[in-house]
Amino acid sequence: MSRFRRIAANPHGRDLAVGDIHGHFQRLQQVLDEVGFNPAHDRLFSVGDLVDRGPCSQQALEWLEQPWFHAVQGNHEALAISHRYGGRVDLDMYRSAGGGWFIDLPEAQQQPFVEAFLQMPIALEVQTAAGLVGLLHADSPYHDWALLRASLLEDDDPDVREVCQWSRRRLREGDSSSVAGLRALLVGHTPLLEVKVLGNVWHLDTGGWSRGRFSLLDLATLALVNPAPDAATPHLPAASASPPMPAPARAAPGRSGAVPDDCQ
Repeated sequence: MSRFRRIAANPHGRDLAVGDIHGHFQRLQQVLDEVGFNPAHDRLFSVGDLVDRGPCSQQALEWLEQPWFHAVQGNHEALAISHRYGGRVDLDMYRSAGGGWFIDLPEAQQQPFVEAFLQMPIALEVQTAAGLVGLLHADSPYHDWALLRASLLEDDDPDVREVCQWSRRRLREGDSSSVAGLRALLVGHTPLLEVKVLGNVWHLDTGGWSRGRFSLLDLATLALVNPAPDAATPHLPAASASPPMPAPARAAPGRSGAVPDDCQ
């Protein structure tokens, strides 16, 4: 597993980012269709939590195989890994958080998911014409992206990983400090009514997997390509460096079990 991944600029199309998916790949596909996403030229970046809660978690494998789809590892992928390899996981909590589909799979069918999740980086950075954009699931434990990059490349510190995948401190405290070395840091983890920007950290989970909607952010312009009706453009504070497909194939039963009818 590479805990940190660098991705070159996309000279041919758009780079879009989305918040937590949580097993609602069909709903996300509809939004991509609405904005004219072209998998031959465009790329989609995910802040993690591909699985649990929704009906189509099995499709995570198919999406992860697509060359245009890139995702960091969220806390729900981390839970699956810990459960499979005997880590300490509160099974009642895990099941209540939507992990029952994975818990109930035979071990042989759990393994392909865990192997795929292990290949997901904790953090990634994408080059754009206007500068680097970083992605994590929850938050950065450092105020400088270079420090996080070095930490993840050199060591696997569980305290660093915990902040990257679980922290809600920034939102809880309203911390508007920026992460140096980035034009923007994109995160999810906490569902919000609308995209929220604190410093140069963009919180993209607007509950597309629940009663909200998926918000797609263009990495080149830092503008939403599908803003909510009558919604104002999220304000980007001056502290930031810049102002304001075909559906994946059905999962093979031998790899991930039966696919629900509404996921085909």
